[in-house]
Amino acid sequence: MTATRRADPAPPATRQALVVRGGWDGHSPVALTNLFVPFLARRGFRVLVEESLEVYEDEKLLAETDLIVQSWSMGDITPAETAGLSAAVRAGTGLAGWHGGIVDAFRGDHDYQLLTGGQFLGHPPGFARHRVSLEPAYADHPVLAGLGDFEVHTEKYWVATDPLNDVLATVTFEADETRPRAVAMPAVWTRTWGRGRVFVSTIGHKPDDFDVPEVRALTERGLLWASR
Repeated sequence: MTATRRADPAPPATRQALVVRGGWDGHSPVALTNLFVPFLARRGFRVLVEESLEVYEDEKLLAETDLIVQSWSMGDITPAETAGLSAAVRAGTGLAGWHGGIVDAFRGDHDYQLLTGGQFLGHPPGFARHRVSLEPAYADHPVLAGLGDFEVHTEKYWVATDPLNDVLATVTFEADETRPRAVAMPAVWTRTWGRGRVFVSTIGHKPDDFDVPEVRALTERGLLWASR
């Protein structure tokens, strides 16, 4: 008789993650964050999910939270909500997200953009296959270690970014009738804000973007890196 192997139980929760999701449905905030909730649980996080930005005013909850995963595209955030989020990160709570859920959020709030280190400005029409180039200077960074350059078929973001970012990966925009020369645009970066860590990836418009092993790996690693 062949014994049935039982799945290893998840480790006891030792940290807390808060998933904050909503905004424009075109970035599939529920479906995409659901891809990572089981991963976080397996890595010992108790995962809370909120679908209102009012949670950023809950000082006690944020102080107990080790990682905030935000997927909230566009929309508006109040000054009090931004202040609560920023204060939590300065005190050590990590913040992480991908694509429009973090860099195309709250376009009119400069304090939020200072926290995340970037803001979406535009992208070419539709999806296109393009190369993501990892920065050799960060080859040993926990988010990139062991990974190589890869290709994705998705949107390519043009962003405004903070010079204090540690840029881990870029995408190239070639010269065209508007832009006089090719540029390497930041696509994945990390930064610190006070005692907190921030991870941002511009990759992840749709679920199958995360079928690319490198996209899934660097996103999972980014969540862990950002966490307290």
